[in-house]
Amino acid sequence: MKRILIVGAGGQIGSELTTHLRDIYGNKNVVAADVRECRDLAENGPFVVMNALDANTFGYTVNKYRIDTIFNLVALLSVVGEKDPQLAWSINMGALMNSLDVARQYNCSLFTPSSIGAFGPSSPKVNTPQDTLMQPTTMYGVCKVTGELLSNYYFQKYGVDTRSVRFPGIISNVTPPGGGTTDYAVDIYYSAIRHNHFVCPIPKDVKMDMLYMPDALNACVRLMEADPAKLIHRNSFNITAMSFSPEEIYDEIRRHMPDFTMKYEVDPGKEAIARSWPDSLDDSCARDEWGWAPQWNLADMTADMLTIIARKRRDGLLI
Repeated sequence: MKRILIVGAGGQIGSELTTHLRDIYGNKNVVAADVRECRDLAENGPFVVMNALDANTFGYTVNKYRIDTIFNLVALLSVVGEKDPQLAWSINMGALMNSLDVARQYNCSLFTPSSIGAFGPSSPKVNTPQDTLMQPTTMYGVCKVTGELLSNYYFQKYGVDTRSVRFPGIISNVTPPGGGTTDYAVDIYYSAIRHNHFVCPIPKDVKMDMLYMPDALNACVRLMEADPAKLIHRNSFNITAMSFSPEEIYDEIRRHMPDFTMKYEVDPGKEAIARSWPDSLDDSCARDEWGWAPQWNLADMTADMLTIIARKRRDGLLI
């Protein structure tokens, strides 16, 4: 990677990935693009207001900045997508098709994240294999499975260097959640600091895989820098760092905040989605093919999240 374009840079992953890649490759070599202006991202490097569904502007931007690597992070997430499936398909697949075509035209590598949501209730729940039956029950999941297949198609037919990981829930202390089923695992930390109490929408017995944002950013870089000759699966690799239930994250927070309380008001829609996903993923292919090795576990992440969010509150940065 030398000249990078991040499409959807204003989102949860994109905003932090832009900063991370600029630290590694230099500010001027990482172009951030989003449908809306993002002043924070525009202050330290090139920024383009761009709709990923506009193929002409997409191609013009890649050509203008001599881009060799594209990160397509445009997506409507699981809960939001279920409210308007047609819009979710239009945005998720439109951005992907334009990314694939532009990457083909300008000989770019392309990263498009898949998700744990690509699996469904017929997939094995525990230690879900890299290669298994995938029949998701959400439009978000349908888009992700389709995206994996399309990316493999463009690699096999046109030689486009497509790569992807299946992200589990991503937990961040920087950007707010964006409408995903796993977002309770971000909200719980903020609620702990703000209110010392949390109302959980996910049942106490539901486990889901999670990943702390620093590991997610490292996965993006490590995969895109990997030797292509060693990549067998490409689209898309299981990755994970931890799997826990609401009760387990609650207990971990109480180690630091003994008076913290939690009650359950289960959201039926979120419960249905969560129960359709795996409890844990087998990420051995990612470990073997490109050296995936997460650094954060639940205990370390909890201590870090609480420390940083508490500091934000002291500094008046948390409402």
